Amino acid sequence: MKVSDKRKLPRCEVEVTLMGLGCAQMGNLYRVTPYEESKGAFDTAWQHGIRYFDTAPFYGYTRSERRLGTMVTEHERKDYTISTKVGRVMVPDETVGPEEDAYIAPLPFRPVYDYSHDGILRSFEASQQRLGILKPNILYIHDIGPFTHGDKHQHYWDQLTSGGGFKALARLREEGSTGAVGLGVNEWEVVRSAMEVFDIDVAMLAGRYTLLEQSSLDFLNTCATRGVAIVMAGVFNSGILAGNRKFNYADAPADILAKVDALHDVCEELGVSLQAAALQFPLAHAASVTVVSGARNAQQLSSNIEWFEQDIPAEFWRELQKRDLIAEGAPVPGGNV
Repeated sequence: MKVSDKRKLPRCEVEVTLMGLGCAQMGNLYRVTPYEESKGAFDTAWQHGIRYFDTAPFYGYTRSERRLGTMVTEHERKDYTISTKVGRVMVPDETVGPEEDAYIAPLPFRPVYDYSHDGILRSFEASQQRLGILKPNILYIHDIGPFTHGDKHQHYWDQLTSGGGFKALARLREEGSTGAVGLGVNEWEVVRSAMEVFDIDVAMLAGRYTLLEQSSLDFLNTCATRGVAIVMAGVFNSGILAGNRKFNYADAPADILAKVDALHDVCEELGVSLQAAALQFPLAHAASVTVVSGARNAQQLSSNIEWFEQDIPAEFWRELQKRDLIAEGAPVPGGNV
């Protein structure tokens, strides 16, 4: 596979490259990322043929959208696919501190959850201004679900349903202001709930279908049958498949660490990079259209591209199946092995 290869979303005319650049790091996620480093990651992506870029108002409290818009609008609009998100309205606030929500030196705009009809439209219009783009190709509802909202989930879910949030998405799609709509979340169950009440085109699913975790396999099979595209994100599971000990943004429990060790053993025995396997595995599923990889600078993205395009022998996937390290029935790169 090449990162520049493309797949089309089944329900619409939107195309994405097999790898997309996730732009949370452009918002100073965890540490300050100078503009030049962000530009280096973007330029490296472009030079290798990556043409899908994902951002959100929340990333850096609008910094990521501003940076990405400056970079991407130097190119012809027809040459790239861009996605952003709604669900938070960014409100001017001079009390924003030096670190908020893991973003360093965020800009003075505080996120306020709002999934209502007017909130969705307000968020969308502000993103148009920051990006300098009238028609983002994909628009995601960002971070809806119990994982994010806890006991307030029903309140925000009601904003999407009876409060008209989904109607706003439908309006934007119907009028051609965006080519595809869906959810960008960390939990597959809320995507299933959305599919029961609204006709989504796509979902960005972070961390729930990876080399380490395939709990969503049956659900993804349903998505493939119904033509709902899945954008795979968080494929390193908060970094534990890329060298740290974090899982779901927290210290990994013992059973997860043990499974990672077992995956490492197979990789060492067969000379395969664990990062390469993590990047390639999710795209074998029929529902998946791209894997979004975050990168802070050119060097990080170059490594991700190299891993993505690395040849992995069929024997490796057979060995994972033999040792029950991936779920029964989970497709693997290259088909049946």
